Amino acid sequence: MTVPTFTLNNGVEIPAIGLGVFQTPPAETVAAVSAALRIGYRHIDTAAAYGNEREVGQGLRESDVAREDVFIETKVWISDYGYDQTLHAFEKSAAKLGVDQIDLFILHQALPSAFDKTIAAYRALETLLSDGRVRSIGVSNFMPEHLSDLLEHTEVVPAVNQIEVHPYFQQKQLQTLDRERGILTQAWSPIGGITSYRESSRRSFDEPVLLSIGERYGKSAAQVMLRWHIQKGIQVIPKSTKPERIAENFDVFDFELTGDELAQIDALDTGKRGGPEPEAITLETFGRVIPEA
Repeated sequence: MTVPTFTLNNGVEIPAIGLGVFQTPPAETVAAVSAALRIGYRHIDTAAAYGNEREVGQGLRESDVAREDVFIETKVWISDYGYDQTLHAFEKSAAKLGVDQIDLFILHQALPSAFDKTIAAYRALETLLSDGRVRSIGVSNFMPEHLSDLLEHTEVVPAVNQIEVHPYFQQKQLQTLDRERGILTQAWSPIGGITSYRESSRRSFDEPVLLSIGERYGKSAAQVMLRWHIQKGIQVIPKSTKPERIAENFDVFDFELTGDELAQIDALDTGKRGGPEPEAITLETFGRVIPEA
């Protein structure tokens, strides 16, 4: 099937759903990417900090899908922020992926304690975009104040802002701000996997509202969540290493949630973040060396 797409603010089209490989061990990444491409995915999301860009590239090369038919996204880690450092970060990522051009290249986090480095890194992304080395640029985990500061000092509006979004943590204000500025919201942990990390936490996969809606369509809670995102104009990157789960997550285009069902899921928002607080990201705490290609 042809995967539905969203159009970014520079006219580039991105598939509505992609495979994420966060915390996917390198040894399992090749098989996961190969399975996803075989199933029909045409977008793979990775990052320099994930340590599996090389295996993403290998999975692509070992598939029967042409490079030009796959949308590749990766991220610059904060340790490589700064104009020249970020230009070099592109070279490292491109070499590991085995590509000449990256479809979407984004900053992995804001760096509030050294935002001048963040701005310099984004200016490097603008140069890469102008030079045709990347097709689109964006950010990840940027809060409203980070976006405002960035836009005051740069020229190109980010094409995406990849943030934590799932029924239990929706960041509605930030989504609205993204939309008003022509930025596509991209959801990491879209099916709430992050809610399962702590045994005492409320798990999205066990949510009665989602299970009840799923029963009406013969779909799982995960499929209902992904459909909810897509209908609300959010691009999603669920992750799994199991072929059956990868296939299940992709099977979300043959049903449509009603307005009432969307509202029921909207009402699940707890406002509780599962990932790290963006303001807590510092080089001292989160800095790490990103190896050369």
